[in-house]
Amino acid sequence: MSSAHDYSFDAIAGGPLPMTTFKDKVVLLVNVASKCGLTPQYDGLEKLYTDYKDKGLVVLGVPCNQFMGQEPGSEAEIQTFCRTTYGIDFPMTAKVDVKEAGAHPLYKWAEQQLGEPAVPVWNFHKILLGKNGEALQAFGPRTEPQDPALVAAIEAAL
Repeated sequence: MSSAHDYSFDAIAGGPLPMTTFKDKVVLLVNVASKCGLTPQYDGLEKLYTDYKDKGLVVLGVPCNQFMGQEPGSEAEIQTFCRTTYGIDFPMTAKVDVKEAGAHPLYKWAEQQLGEPAVPVWNFHKILLGKNGEALQAFGPRTEPQDPALVAAIEAAL
């Protein structure tokens, strides 16, 4: 498989969420958690999505419970938390693993493309995907959504 568009998730609300849905869009793939010290990044991610969605950016939240069990809830609980606490409007997947043997295939592919930087070390790790589904760059969990380097990479990809 040569592109992120070759993969598919399940949507948090149910049903398939093929990455082809985001063809010709720039995607910021972020593994998220509701009970993490970095959870307030949801505010910045929503702002990034609001500011750039009309230019072609999609923020895709990927709930993951692999980091100290910080995403213990069901999909319905995660959705409710994100909407009521942070007003999240960007798309989200069902809960998946993002590292090790059981990692979602898209994360395994991203590691093949970008190497070690693509492997999430904690919640709110970010992978930037280009319009053609190419893996462009990875950003660590502590990279805030409004970080100038991240914003510049997004603008360049758009």
